[in-house]
Amino acid sequence: MSKVPIIAGTMQTDPRSGGVKRSSGVNVLPVVGEVWSQIRDDGNKDLDWVLIGYNGNSKTDMTVFDQGNGGMAVLSTKLPEAEPVFGGVRLSKGRFVHFLYVPEGCPAMKRGRTLMYKNGVFNALEGCDGEIEMSPGLTEETMGQVR
Repeated sequence: MSKVPIIAGTMQTDPRSGGVKRSSGVNVLPVVGEVWSQIRDDGNKDLDWVLIGYNGNSKTDMTVFDQGNGGMAVLSTKLPEAEPVFGGVRLSKGRFVHFLYVPEGCPAMKRGRTLMYKNGVFNALEGCDGEIEMSPGLTEETMGQVR
């Protein structure tokens, strides 16, 4: 019989229940942080968005999938048709937001793994004001509420 107390409403990884916190297993490569720093640099006008995806056939490594300038209008045209991607963008008013885009054709296992990695990747995009719902063709005018 385990002597670990069971506290209602907490997961077994919660420190209050005696569990050990564990990582989701995602490995966000350093290049992601470097590109995000350039986007957050007020003096840099060459980059204002980044897409982050799986590194080749890796199931855990995330790297820069694409990057560029032109804001939300350009970014939303670069979303892949079958691969899930994370991303971050500088809005025209200077705010920073992040998102997860999982297309309809994404395999179920990859979709689940990607959702599990969400917080780990978002933590690498420091200084974001919130999350948005991304879709192809999205613009700042049509993006809706920042959560």
